[in-house]
Amino acid sequence: MAKLHLLIAVLLGVSFLLPLQAESALQKNFYTKTCPNVEAIVRKVVVKKISQTFVTVPATLRLFAHDCFVNGCDASILIASTPNNKAERDNPDNLSLAGDGFDTVIKAKAAIDATPGCKNKVSCADILTIATRDVINLAGGPFYPVELGRFDGLVSKASDVNLPSPNMNLNQLNAYFAKLGLNQADMIALSGCHTVGFSHCSRFSNRLYSFNKTFPTDPTINPSYAVQLKAQCPKKVDPRIAIPMDPISHTKFDNSYFKALVNGEGLFTSDQVLFTDKRSRPLVVDWANNAKHFNDALITAMTKMGRIGVKTSKNGNIRFRCDAFN
Repeated sequence: MAKLHLLIAVLLGVSFLLPLQAESALQKNFYTKTCPNVEAIVRKVVVKKISQTFVTVPATLRLFAHDCFVNGCDASILIASTPNNKAERDNPDNLSLAGDGFDTVIKAKAAIDATPGCKNKVSCADILTIATRDVINLAGGPFYPVELGRFDGLVSKASDVNLPSPNMNLNQLNAYFAKLGLNQADMIALSGCHTVGFSHCSRFSNRLYSFNKTFPTDPTINPSYAVQLKAQCPKKVDPRIAIPMDPISHTKFDNSYFKALVNGEGLFTSDQVLFTDKRSRPLVVDWANNAKHFNDALITAMTKMGRIGVKTSKNGNIRFRCDAFN
């Protein structure tokens, strides 16, 4: 767990991202005739992985976000580099992706291919989408139907990855999400995935020790929380150390992330700004008090995110191996 940090909602998108595809390109029962039990197969794998390590939950969530936000939800993040191609996963911003996310998809792919009639029928992109829904639900979040029918991408380049920092303000957050076809409510809902996230100290240490000349410590941080963070992340901390992004209930997918923001306990600038900025504060307060409202908004946002840059048979295929092109 010390090697993991989750940066799901602030890793937002870049100018070259593909636009949202038409909803009709995906179907909720896409594999009914080709591999009808695909969702049950994936869920069984996810249940086993979570029983082995909870890191599976934030790792899979983060993997899905990093995939969708760079050239669409096409499993390009899973591709391993070769001597002739440095893939997305080897961009510096992706080196901290936990192996348990990759392992979940690889194991689910093997289980699907071992099922009679299902071999090479289900895309790695869809496997990751199903697994993401399942980790959310199995950690205490809502269950929702997933749209399927994605093909796997044919390109994965580290140079395409250009993910913003966790120091963004609301205008910057909204601008990046708008490029993905997502609105402010979607962005705030996806930020709620930080409820099960972890972060290395280096991602927010500036808020503790060098915020500005007037305030070495960010004044928007709850003072007692700042003391706690400095104890966990001293100036010369081991760079491998990671701490929970939700100080209330980091092993449960719930609305406590928003309660933490109200208390001044957002870990990143891009977290706490959701409460300090008056334009986004009403939703934060509402979702801190009403878990159902958050869950409903999350389902909408996750579904819309899953439509980003969807590949078809014309510009994608179904990989024989999730980590290599056919």
